[in-house]
Amino acid sequence: MKIGILSRNRRLYSTRRLIEAAEERGHEVRVLDVLRCYMNITSHRPSMHYRGENLEPLDAVIPRIGASVTFYGTAVLRQFEMMGVYPLNESVAISRSRDKLRSLQLLSRKGIGLPVTGFASKPDDIQDLIKMVGGAPLVIKLLEGTQGIGVVLAETRKAAESVIESFLGLKASVLVQEYIKEAGGADIRCLVVDGKVVASMKRQAKDGEFRSNIHRGGTASLIKITPEERSTAVRAAKTMGLNVCGVDILRSAHGPLVMEVNSSPGLEGIEQATGKDVAGLIITFMEKNAKAGKTRTRGRG
Repeated sequence: MKIGILSRNRRLYSTRRLIEAAEERGHEVRVLDVLRCYMNITSHRPSMHYRGENLEPLDAVIPRIGASVTFYGTAVLRQFEMMGVYPLNESVAISRSRDKLRSLQLLSRKGIGLPVTGFASKPDDIQDLIKMVGGAPLVIKLLEGTQGIGVVLAETRKAAESVIESFLGLKASVLVQEYIKEAGGADIRCLVVDGKVVASMKRQAKDGEFRSNIHRGGTASLIKITPEERSTAVRAAKTMGLNVCGVDILRSAHGPLVMEVNSSPGLEGIEQATGKDVAGLIITFMEKNAKAGKTRTRGRG
């Protein structure tokens, strides 16, 4: 197969591993900087151009689209879908998962466990908003934040009011969530491929920090998940419509709660913590499923 990887940096661990795994299996791989792709949108022969050339036909494409380029990245991916190229994850599913509010509403509709979450846009709603999620301590998140950036733990009601007021005053959209104290600054990343959890790790925040992101100094270790956690991760991936994703789960007193579903999960932490060849499993999935024009959302936005 000819596989394109949409990545802005071929030296990133995840991109390198996907290249290695594909080439080991005899596939031809080309890394494409999504911002250097540009499109000819026409009714009968849509095409993709890259660095001044008409891009040769691809059989499949693996999107590794950063959050900061979601809009343009999904537009490029949608163009590939129109051209009949098989995507690892579809553009609609990626857009769905990147919208924190929309993704939580979809998960909620399916009855999947979530932290109690509030959303508001007017400063005079703050008092009731805090009460609605169970009071302080609580977590305040910017809708556009990634990798733990724009996430604040407010330990008192006064602090919560101040932070929410500041964010709303800057015209930022915020989510307010209950703080799951019993999680102890840890969460579980379940990596789902083709409807199965293929690897899972525990991410533990460093001392004095509540965000467990590896980018913020968190540590990763192997963990055995429960059947309920496994089922929750698989259902969350299916709800988002993602073939491959990372599902972040908190262990709470009332069962597993989904924090986020990540459409471009990093492979370094989970491969090193578990010893699993996750990149290989992703390429194997592509081999089984990549057929020209096989895009469920083709032509539907």
